[in-house]
Amino acid sequence: QVQLVESGGGLVQPGGSLTLSCAASGFTVANYAVAWFRQAPGKEREGISCIPGTSSTTLYADSVKGRFAISRDNAKNTIYLQMNSLKPEDTAVYYCAADSGSCPAVITGPPGPYGMDYWGKGTLVTVSS
Repeated sequence: QVQLVESGGGLVQPGGSLTLSCAASGFTVANYAVAWFRQAPGKEREGISCIPGTSSTTLYADSVKGRFAISRDNAKNTIYLQMNSLKPEDTAVYYCAADSGSCPAVITGPPGPYGMDYWGKGTLVTVSS
């Protein structure tokens, strides 16, 4: 059974850090593009980072570039999102998603249609003092 399970969310003060985990089962993340998305209340879902299955090249949206880092641990079949210098506007539900193809163009390009094969249920990140 294919499953993606996010963890690591919580409440953090502005300027703080959190690391999210996305544990995969039923497929091998090394063979998939895995992306992180987020959705804030009342806003559209936003693609923020992706790591392709075929390389270690990482992609980031401008909103998180320089503050977030995506990584993959093939031995644990897990993807991570290290989030630093968090801001109140980073408050959202964070989702990981995997696709057998390439990273979605929305990560670094304009909003548009996209599809991912598998989705997790999300983890809430709240940045507040």
